[in-house]
Amino acid sequence: MRRSPLVLAATIAGTAGVLAFHPQTPAVQNAKASAAPTSTPAASATASSGGSQGVSGTATGNAVDTQYGAAQVRVTVKNGKIVKLEALQLQSNDPHSQQISSSAAPVLQQEILGKQSAAVDAVSGASFTSASYVQSVQSALDKLGFKAADGSRATLQVP
Repeated sequence: MRRSPLVLAATIAGTAGVLAFHPQTPAVQNAKASAAPTSTPAASATASSGGSQGVSGTATGNAVDTQYGAAQVRVTVKNGKIVKLEALQLQSNDPHSQQISSSAAPVLQQEILGKQSAAVDAVSGASFTSASYVQSVQSALDKLGFKAADGSRATLQVP
């Protein structure tokens, strides 16, 4: 009988803690991808025969499926330089996949913009996200006719 006030107080405190919990929204919102990849006319019109100098345009990469969901990235290139990467879709089959994808995508974006190539290393702990993200980027770059200055291409494969 002496324990009942303690048990009752612990139960009330635990219930209040659970009811006060508010999950965070994911950092990257999922967007509905269009059925057909898009590319601006400027992409093919400004490509020069000397590599990627002068390539400009925006292209949407292929949606690359994994067991945790798909990744799809839109790439913008101006005057032969990758200037913007926009994740249209990232793995989101469950909250853990969403968390991994939303933390890995900015790292991959920074690496690709810095290297000016889709041939970057995988983010530790995000193998599926990394591989599908860079494959989507590489497909968008291929649609634009963009080639990295060192000739490198994405080599990560979805496990």
